[in-house]
Amino acid sequence: MMNIKNQTVYAYILAFVGIIFFSSKAIIVKMAYNYEVDTVSMLALRMLFALPVYLIIAVVSTWRIKEKNTNGKDYILLVVLGFMGYYMASFFDFKGLQYLSASLERLILFIYPTMVLMLSAIFFKTMPTKGQIMAVAITYIGVFLAFYNYGHSSSNNLLLGSAFIVLSALTYAFYLVGTGKLIPKFGIWRFTSYAMIVSTIGVLIHFNIKNTNSLWNYPMEVYQLSATMSIVCTIIPSILIAEAIRIIGSSNVAVLGSIGPISTIIMAVIFLNEQITIYQIIGTVVVIMGISMLGRKKKVPVIERAKM
Repeated sequence: MMNIKNQTVYAYILAFVGIIFFSSKAIIVKMAYNYEVDTVSMLALRMLFALPVYLIIAVVSTWRIKEKNTNGKDYILLVVLGFMGYYMASFFDFKGLQYLSASLERLILFIYPTMVLMLSAIFFKTMPTKGQIMAVAITYIGVFLAFYNYGHSSSNNLLLGSAFIVLSALTYAFYLVGTGKLIPKFGIWRFTSYAMIVSTIGVLIHFNIKNTNSLWNYPMEVYQLSATMSIVCTIIPSILIAEAIRIIGSSNVAVLGSIGPISTIIMAVIFLNEQITIYQIIGTVVVIMGISMLGRKKKVPVIERAKM
């Protein structure tokens, strides 16, 4: 039996490893694109490899945990959020990675808590404080700094890729805003597993409409990378993060959120040979400062992006 101090250290290690594993997703996607796999096929393979685990979680959590006053509207909202959080947001993210570097993608994604704040103000009339507005301004200054070295570029790929990643951050922010009502009713594991199952159905429908080719005609490397993404970048870190939150709470785990962009940048340099400019480094630091300030001013989800 671990004492409280050892439990706390153990939880922080779990969170640290989980965040790094989550952050490696962009690296895996970029590697897979070397084999000319399209976005929808890659996303479908990722969801299919993860689906059996989430089906088991759904069955076990449904059997063990009682629902709290759920109704038909809650299930409709769950379906909508599942489509937005794990299907649409993931699709836009994967699509953006066709045009952007992994490090730049992660930096743009990291702004999603600012969107949660703005959506909360629109839908729930929870107006941001001056400190929160300042934190948002600092965050976007950091993003613009990261883009400074592209200032003389009129690359359509850069603009298109950035637009997709912004859409990914926005749709995931919508998902997070909506989860506040449902997670207390369903429980985190049941809600997540149901949302993943819904999104898998959405992805497979998308694949069957868009693609005429078989999903099983790609090189073996594509399936190895897809399985790695499902297990190492989705299932394992979601379990590690959930356990860490159980022990030390979500606010303490969120403190480590800034590890995500930093670890992605390091892995992009090592595994993808990406060139990182001084402006990207400065921009990343400024963005992390802004998001950290925002997290201190108000409980804005900083870690949940991981499961996407």
